[in-house]
Amino acid sequence: MVGRLILHLISGILGLFLAIKIVPGALLLGSYQMLFLAGALLGLVNLFIKPILNALTLPIRIITLGLFSLVINMVLVWIIVDVLFWRSLELEGLIPLFWTTIIVWALNILLGAYRGRNKI
Repeated sequence: MVGRLILHLISGILGLFLAIKIVPGALLLGSYQMLFLAGALLGLVNLFIKPILNALTLPIRIITLGLFSLVINMVLVWIIVDVLFWRSLELEGLIPLFWTTIIVWALNILLGAYRGRNKI
């Protein structure tokens, strides 16, 4: 459990950091401490709340062949970045939100594969 927590925290922090550096329209308006805090909160949300949302929306995800998971991820990133940390981080529109979500999602998959192989 601790290994999963660490990997989710790393993927949230690193995902937001990479999105700020790579994605046009993803802006850091505050300090790196706020970026770190937002990434850590995103990692915690992905670890604890996202499985509950996935279970509740299972019929919709089955009908859409899993594409509704992208909507769930985008809503979680939007809530963390644009609602809770609106003074420190900004995503200017749906395209930066989409790419930020894809970056965090890809890091979750890569780090999850690493964890599965090495059993952290």
